[in-house]
Amino acid sequence: MSKPMTIAEKILAAHAGLESVEPGQLVQVDVDLALGNDITAPIAIRTFRETGVTKVFHREKIALVSDHFVPNKDIKSAEQAKQLRDFAKEQGILHHYDGGETGVEHVLLPEKGLVLPGDVVIGADSHTCTYGALGAFATGVGSTDLAATMITGKTWFKVPETIKFVYKGKLKPWVCGKDLILYTIGDIGVDGALYMAMEFTGPVIDALPMADRFTMSNMAIEAGGKVGLINPDETTMAYVKEKATREFTPFKSDEDAQYAKVIEYDCSELEPQVAFPHLPENARPVSEAGNVPLDQVVIGSCTNGRYEDLEIAADILKGRKVAKGLRLIVLPTTPKVYGDALENGLIKIFLEAGGVVGPPTCGPCLGGHMGILAKGERALATTNRNFVGRMGHPESEVYLASPAVAAASAILGRIASPEEL
Repeated sequence: MSKPMTIAEKILAAHAGLESVEPGQLVQVDVDLALGNDITAPIAIRTFRETGVTKVFHREKIALVSDHFVPNKDIKSAEQAKQLRDFAKEQGILHHYDGGETGVEHVLLPEKGLVLPGDVVIGADSHTCTYGALGAFATGVGSTDLAATMITGKTWFKVPETIKFVYKGKLKPWVCGKDLILYTIGDIGVDGALYMAMEFTGPVIDALPMADRFTMSNMAIEAGGKVGLINPDETTMAYVKEKATREFTPFKSDEDAQYAKVIEYDCSELEPQVAFPHLPENARPVSEAGNVPLDQVVIGSCTNGRYEDLEIAADILKGRKVAKGLRLIVLPTTPKVYGDALENGLIKIFLEAGGVVGPPTCGPCLGGHMGILAKGERALATTNRNFVGRMGHPESEVYLASPAVAAASAILGRIASPEEL
């Protein structure tokens, strides 16, 4: 009888070729996909070249996505994108996304069926944990670790302990995955799950659509988590069925698996949340936000720039206008998301409301471009981080919220609940 394991432990054991693993154990695992972007891949490529190795381990198991500074904002970012282009061409890398094919990496790769349940995925980007929503052990690594994996196809991990989060009750209108994860980070803190697997379970999670699940797993890193996992179910399978181009093996936690701790939440009274500067843990209900005037609202990013997110925002903005003096920036995350939003009239709604619609890019989320804040300005964003200077000037402020709160706030010119409309 094999010992009971969590989903995180099962995936690592399978990829290490072991019967079982336990927390604290060091394991070397085979990697199904290794990811780099236009900021992190150039460093990995340089390290790769320094080793003298001439070929990557597998040209179909590496993804290079130019998404942080695209379309290129200056000479330096143009050079970085060119390095990816040249390396992809030289190595025959199949999954290189650039120009009109590119999108925000953590939305693009699941959309293309490149990440599947049971996979081990590493990415030189901290929000690689997004793919945990599919039941993949996916986590961010440094660029040198990415280089090592590009050479060997392997990486090593210390098997993490797991915290099980159980979400019960029934969500109120306008409450979504973003609110659940902000509330959770507000409860446990930005280091509450340091180097641990966060496993999201319970009836509320079972009822969540994939878009909300991706949002929750995406922000596991904001609580210090190594991965943010959701056990694959019918919703997961329906999502990957159309997209999968290869075989995969889903795993689920055993009923009697051992957890470091179990945390339960009754979500019935949960309100939409807003994280105040300068940490995601500074979450409070929107009703307690007070009067916070805004200069800018950003709807997009790997956290909340999926079609479903844009649809929620458009429903609220339809027939209304953005507050005078406020800039609304909407960034669909992939060409497909953009195309669907165009086809279904969402882009028109954003434009008629007075918003600016940009191309698929990370853009302002990291203070990259397309929406940098000046000194003293305040933005509310559907992004994942609100550290000092994250979106521009060190004396600017970023507030985090859901697309529904973002849209309502854009109309009223201050942090606001959709209920107010």
